[in-house]
Amino acid sequence: MSKILIRNGLVITMNQTRQCFRRRAIVIKGDVIQEVLPSDQIGEQDYDQVIDVSGKIVLPGLINTHVHTSQQLGRGLGDDVSLLTWLFERIWPYESNMTAEDSYVSTLLCAAELIRSGVTTFAEAGGQHVDGMGRAIKEVGLRGILARSTMDSGEGVPPKMAETTEQTLAIQEELLRRWHGSADGLIRFWFSLRQILNNSDILIMQTKALADHYGVGIHMHVGEIPYEIEFVKEKYGHEGTVTHLAAIGALGTNFLGVHSVWLSEAELDLYAKYGAKVSHCPAAAMRVLGFAKIPEMIQRGITVGLGTDGAPSNNRMCLVDEMYLTALVHKGRKMDPTVLPAQKIIEMVTIDGARALLWEDQIGSLEPGKKADLIIVNPNSANMLPLHDPIANLVASLQGHNIESVMVDGRWLMWEHRLTTIDEGKVYKESQERAAAIVKRAGIRLPERFPCL
Repeated sequence: MSKILIRNGLVITMNQTRQCFRRRAIVIKGDVIQEVLPSDQIGEQDYDQVIDVSGKIVLPGLINTHVHTSQQLGRGLGDDVSLLTWLFERIWPYESNMTAEDSYVSTLLCAAELIRSGVTTFAEAGGQHVDGMGRAIKEVGLRGILARSTMDSGEGVPPKMAETTEQTLAIQEELLRRWHGSADGLIRFWFSLRQILNNSDILIMQTKALADHYGVGIHMHVGEIPYEIEFVKEKYGHEGTVTHLAAIGALGTNFLGVHSVWLSEAELDLYAKYGAKVSHCPAAAMRVLGFAKIPEMIQRGITVGLGTDGAPSNNRMCLVDEMYLTALVHKGRKMDPTVLPAQKIIEMVTIDGARALLWEDQIGSLEPGKKADLIIVNPNSANMLPLHDPIANLVASLQGHNIESVMVDGRWLMWEHRLTTIDEGKVYKESQERAAAIVKRAGIRLPERFPCL
């Protein structure tokens, strides 16, 4: 079992009292943090690796609570269109023409971008080829939650993706048995509900029962656009999606409601009442969805994590960007510069992200007994100096190139800017070839922005 010493860094622990230490040492044995103590209290003997991080910042690995790894090859397919056009004319044709091998390569490409932006844990929102995703994540060594896109009703669903309630539940149970707890516990599996427009009440209620039975979570897009709310009012007679979900018993502490933009004040109260969690994806939301009431949620004690969404929704799988956007968007929306201060943003991508994914017992902070998931940030660059307020700079000034090394479960996935488990050149080449082939099979036509001679 390897033993690693990281010393002399500015360590942001995110422990219960949110302690931040200068010139601190972290002792890692195998996949677990053994000690966090002053650097001058520890020698350098008996370690397999001693790393001096003087002038650098060490913090918990970032947690992306909503991403579509299998949509990475669809980057650029969803720009400047409405959500329904995005779904019916771009994404469903794209997804329904993917193979398991396409999903594998897409996930490798997504993983490379996630690691380079400091992400150590992610929650997959759901694709069609979970085995392809899982194979890639197992090879790469990221920590993550897999899920399968689940639909049993609604208009416009491609024939290749159409399934009965029974079929989709049976497939998910089989995938859970295959993947939950795999890769030495790095990979978990959750149930997924695409959205209420494509999920029957029977499916939602049976999903909740199965998630409770297996002790896992439910990942669902909620309250994305006004049309969704009108649909719920017309079909079910309820105020909105969250009101309906509460009425049929779907909400609980294991429910992760993604986006959650079009919610009333009463529905925020329902989230708080049932202990539901939220994944906020500001870039994707600002494109077409709107502005979620995140400060209001946090005031109610609702756990909110940050996510990037998928490449066709955002184009950037960089959680660092989402941190910056979150800080700005809600200050502007509320006209209050004190809203969502920097320390809260750091919580959202660390310990709150871990809580949202029901994983806070193992990750989200740098403490003895927690898993060794961490990142090393080098702030010695024009965009981050000077460091009058290091916490504020991590939110307002950090860029991907400042993230120097990334560790998951005691293993370096990126060491001094070099990915250690991904052949980037090979992945980039195959990604471009496969992406073009999918678009051709799907018959997707994009506008010509400028004459291309």
